[in-house]
Amino acid sequence: MTAIEFAHPNYLYLLLGLLPFILWYVFRNNTLQADLQISSLAPLKPVQGTPRVVLRHLPFVLRITALVFIIVILARPQSTDRQEKTTTEGIDIVLAIDISGSMLARDFTPDRLEAAKDVAIEFISGRPNDRIGLVVFSAESFTQCPLTTDHAVLINLFKDIKSGIIEDGTAIGLGLSNAVKRLKDSEAKSKVIILLTDGMNNTGSVDPLTAAEIAKTFGIRVYTIGVGMKGMAPYPFQDVFGRTVIQKVPVEIDEPTLQEIADMTNGNYFRATNNEKLRQIYTQIDKLEKSKIDVKEFSRKQEEYRLYAGIALLLLLIEMLLRYVVFRGIP
Repeated sequence: MTAIEFAHPNYLYLLLGLLPFILWYVFRNNTLQADLQISSLAPLKPVQGTPRVVLRHLPFVLRITALVFIIVILARPQSTDRQEKTTTEGIDIVLAIDISGSMLARDFTPDRLEAAKDVAIEFISGRPNDRIGLVVFSAESFTQCPLTTDHAVLINLFKDIKSGIIEDGTAIGLGLSNAVKRLKDSEAKSKVIILLTDGMNNTGSVDPLTAAEIAKTFGIRVYTIGVGMKGMAPYPFQDVFGRTVIQKVPVEIDEPTLQEIADMTNGNYFRATNNEKLRQIYTQIDKLEKSKIDVKEFSRKQEEYRLYAGIALLLLLIEMLLRYVVFRGIP
C-alpha cells in the first residue's frame, strides 16, 4: 500500500500566509478600476469583454497556485510503501471419529454421528491454515483422508462417512494408533489428535493406553471426547416387520481411559451430552490450538517533490508568458 506523508508538515501552515496576498490583489484590483460617471449604461450593454479582459486574473491565479506547490515541496512529501510479510505456523490435526453402531443413538439431533460430523465440519471451516486429516474406526480403522489443506475435499469425504461401512465394534486403540501413524512424521510444531467415541474399547489388537504412549513419544497431544448423555439413551431398532422402533439403551463410555489418554499426552478430556455441548467443546479446542501468525511490517520512504516542483515551474512559466506577452498592455 502506498501513502503520501510529509516529513515537515508544519510548513503547510505557510499556506495561510497566501490569504493576505489574495485579499491585497482583490483590493488593489478594485481601486485600479477607472470611474466614469454617465447618465445611462444602455449604450455599453452591447459591448462584450474580450478574452484578454476576462482572463486578466489568470496570471495571479497561476502564481498563487505555484506558491502552493512550492510550500508543499518545503513540507517534503514522501511516499511510503508498506509491505506485510505473514508467516503462518499451521497445526497438523487428525480427527479420529468413532463410527460404530452405537453412534446412531438419538440423544443427539439427529443422532450422535451426524451431530459429530456437523460440528467437526464447522471446526474444519474455521481453521484454513491447518493441515487436517480424518481417521474413522469401529472394529477396524482406516484413513478416510490424509493430512491436507484442501478442506473442501476433506469436508466432502467427511460427509460420506456413515455407520456400517466397516465391521461393528469399538477399537479405540486402533483408531488412535492409526491417527498417530498419520502424524508421527509431521514437522509441524503442534500435532493434535481429536478422538471422539461413545463407547468402550472392546476389540482391536492395540490397547488404547499403548497407543497413547506412542502418541506421547512423538509429541502428539490428544483431546478425547466422550459422546452421549448420562444414563439411558434412545436408540433405533428394527422390529420383525422392518419398522423402526426406539428403545432405551445404557450409555457406557470408558471415561477413565479417555481421561488417562488425555493426561498422558498433555491434552484434555471432554464429555458431550448434547449438540450444543459438543459445539462448545470444539470451540474450546479451537481456542487452545490456535495457529501462530507472525506479521512483519516493512516500510520504505521515497521523496516525491519532483512532481510538485515540475508543476510549480510549469505554472510559473505560463504565468510569466501570460503576464509579459499576452496581457502586457492591461494595467
